[in-house]
Amino acid sequence: MTHPAAITARPWPRASHAWWALAVFALAAVLSYTDRQILTLLIDPVRADLAISDTQVSLLQGLAFVLIYSIAGLPLGRAADIFPRRIVIIAGVTVWSLATVACAYVHSFQALFIARIFVGIGEACLAPAAMSMIGDYFPPQRRGTAISVFMLGMVVGSGAAIMIGGGALHAVQHGLVAGVPYLRELPAWRAVLVLMALPGALMVLLLLTVREPARRLHAGQESAAPLPLKEVLADFVKLRHILLPLYFGMALLGVCDAAMGNWIPALLSRRFGWDAGQIGELFGAASIVGAAVGVFGGGLLADRLVARKGNAARFTVAFAAVLLGLPGAFCGLAGSAGVVLLGNAWWAMMSAAAAIIAITALQDIVPNHMRGVAIALASFGNIMLGVGLGTSLTPWINDHVFNDPLKVGDAMTLAAVPVALLAIGLYWRLWRVTRAVH
Repeated sequence: MTHPAAITARPWPRASHAWWALAVFALAAVLSYTDRQILTLLIDPVRADLAISDTQVSLLQGLAFVLIYSIAGLPLGRAADIFPRRIVIIAGVTVWSLATVACAYVHSFQALFIARIFVGIGEACLAPAAMSMIGDYFPPQRRGTAISVFMLGMVVGSGAAIMIGGGALHAVQHGLVAGVPYLRELPAWRAVLVLMALPGALMVLLLLTVREPARRLHAGQESAAPLPLKEVLADFVKLRHILLPLYFGMALLGVCDAAMGNWIPALLSRRFGWDAGQIGELFGAASIVGAAVGVFGGGLLADRLVARKGNAARFTVAFAAVLLGLPGAFCGLAGSAGVVLLGNAWWAMMSAAAAIIAITALQDIVPNHMRGVAIALASFGNIMLGVGLGTSLTPWINDHVFNDPLKVGDAMTLAAVPVALLAIGLYWRLWRVTRAVH
């Protein structure tokens, strides 16, 4: 394959600026996931205000993102391979922040669905562009740790949406915005959405301080021009024996994550009588700790093992993590709230470890000119199956099998466990394939 541009060797960017850029990207990930997940905490007031069902709420959480990732995710990944990646991220932050504000002012399910689609458009810009830049900021031996820090922002954002959102909802209900024009007339859940969107302006200013790094090939060299899409697709076909089980394995983990994580707040509220404040503090904290340990631990292991034993050893750890995490998928059957929280935290830790190892391997497997599309494909699978199917699977099972709001935990378990077993099979297959290659 002939590259259409001259290639010149360059040193890696200064470590200080690389870590600053990574910190900004991680904050953007926190903001992205906070704006995405905040609706999870607001399920009951949204249902009451708009007179919608659990299944319709799940469509707002899931299908709105599936549609946009199906339509725009891959072109935005390609944009990250062609255009300045910093500008792609800034545009995304602007769009999702404005769309979050729009969510606060709609008065029908259809309008809220459309606003959530635009939240998805903005968020689809972040991961492909940021991870592509991380690959050009950090050499392979530090890349796993760097990616784990970025993904830690996603983990923190998911938990922060519950913790910060719960605190904000409580504060608004007790007069936080009583003297603020335009906000004081809004129901509490709508005011919370406006407040959660405001940090987007600060995020744009921080992104303006980040420099665009030179694009590199695997050998640490700069490629001055993107390859035609036809050649990029040909490279994907050559790598299909590794990429297919990798993508589907990650997506199935996403199904379990969404089937459990999006409905545990409802389980804690309906079965155990917890209020939004309790759910925000305890479920949010348990989720953050579990997933954060998995993400950071997985990143460190990836960096150590890549130098010692290669990709096969990394996927051995990923396979073991998914297998060990399986008992946590049964947490919806627990008779105490504490066991529910511990089981979910255990699953979150093991699932996150497997995911970070897979995404780090993806950065090493694919060359620079296809990283944006490669990450977009991973996001596409995770969103299409994970958020789209996983979020709706639990209420669908509850509506058609149990038909009882108090049985949401049983439905959650029936949704998550079979999918977790499929994920274990795919990670085993991935381990076998990479062993044969290496």
